[in-house]
Amino acid sequence: MPIKLPSNLPAYDVLQKEGVMVMSEDEAARQDIRPLRIGLLNLMPKKIQTENQFARLIGATPLQIELSLIRMSEHKTKNTAAAHMAEFYKPFSAVKDEKFDGLVITGAPIEHLAFEDVTYWDELRQVMDWTQTNVHSTFGVCWGGMAMINHFHGIKKHMLGAKAFGCFRHVNLAPASPYLNGFSDDCVIPVSRWTEMKQSEIDAAGGLTTLLGSDQVGPCLVEDTAHRALYIFNHFEYDSFTLKEEYDRDVASGTPINVPINYYPQNDPSQTPMNRWRSHAHLLYGNWINQLYQTTHFDMSKIGS
Repeated sequence: MPIKLPSNLPAYDVLQKEGVMVMSEDEAARQDIRPLRIGLLNLMPKKIQTENQFARLIGATPLQIELSLIRMSEHKTKNTAAAHMAEFYKPFSAVKDEKFDGLVITGAPIEHLAFEDVTYWDELRQVMDWTQTNVHSTFGVCWGGMAMINHFHGIKKHMLGAKAFGCFRHVNLAPASPYLNGFSDDCVIPVSRWTEMKQSEIDAAGGLTTLLGSDQVGPCLVEDTAHRALYIFNHFEYDSFTLKEEYDRDVASGTPINVPINYYPQNDPSQTPMNRWRSHAHLLYGNWINQLYQTTHFDMSKIGS
């Protein structure tokens, strides 16, 4: 089954050309099934790029998905056209009475700020509390995952001496987890962050299980059963050239940056990057959606009960 998107959303044409099954709202209405309803709270500045990345992974499963794009109510983006935001996004204030099978909270390029200094932190805390009554399962990504684990468990993020930047090998720490079904013993994941969560503090919090981790860049994927959530601090959703775009941007602006590790052949930025994570990215998000399908309520009014 395909992912249901508005036919004029840029991701519709992008994914259709890639061979991902997409369906317009009119086509979806003819199918007598209940689609899984997944929200994307998009905190990234490049909204359209992020929409494509997550829709690509969410739309690759055999289930019909209805993707809803959500933004913070008062925060105004400077990098995406206002017309695009007005046509395709709803503010959280407009959806807070609705129910969702799943919610993805993306990262945001604000790692240098303390959580409480983020302009929309108070509303984001409302969102995270709202997931406990209105969302069956939540997936916090990078800064979004750090925000969630801080909000629910008080775990702090720590600044790194140098940016963790590149493709790092991670170990499968929980092969029996349904979220890692089909995973190899290890896998490569793109990393791009100035902060980290410490495994010792995750262990001390209790009730959390680290599913993927790295000796080089620390814990990556954490399951929080009590809050029906997954937190991933790295970027399985990245396109093949996302790290290159970040590297080229920093080089052009004169920002000190290392060549992303294990990304270019022979670590040579003049060569075409290699995608070493795509298959595991599809596995993880497909497993998450399968768990949604297996465990969510058919009657959406019961979600969160």
